[in-house]
Amino acid sequence: MASPAALQERLQAASAEFQKIQAELATVVEARQKLEAQQSENELVKKEFAQLTEENTVYKLVGPILVKQDQVEAKQNVETRLDFIKSEIKRVEGQLKELGEKSEKKKLELVEIQAALQQVAAPVAA
Repeated sequence: MASPAALQERLQAASAEFQKIQAELATVVEARQKLEAQQSENELVKKEFAQLTEENTVYKLVGPILVKQDQVEAKQNVETRLDFIKSEIKRVEGQLKELGEKSEKKKLELVEIQAALQQVAAPVAA
């Protein structure tokens, strides 16, 4: 059986790793939220483009200037952006799943170490 000091060190190391995983998880969740916001914004633009007629003019904001843009090109740009965002969301969801699994494993490890510490401490207290 491991000594209480060794178990305490393992507990601290596992706890630090768990906190690191939780911080990564929060960062990835934030990235996913940003991507979803971009996706909904681009979906709205796509919906607006669908209502345009040939006579409508499309402008693109380049720095502080509005520049006339070809309608077809603008629609293609939005489609391309949506495809990219969707692939990024899939990638981020994969990261979320992986980090969630890591987090669960680390949580179980923490519980095991705490249980071992309690078992070592129980005979000392008796």
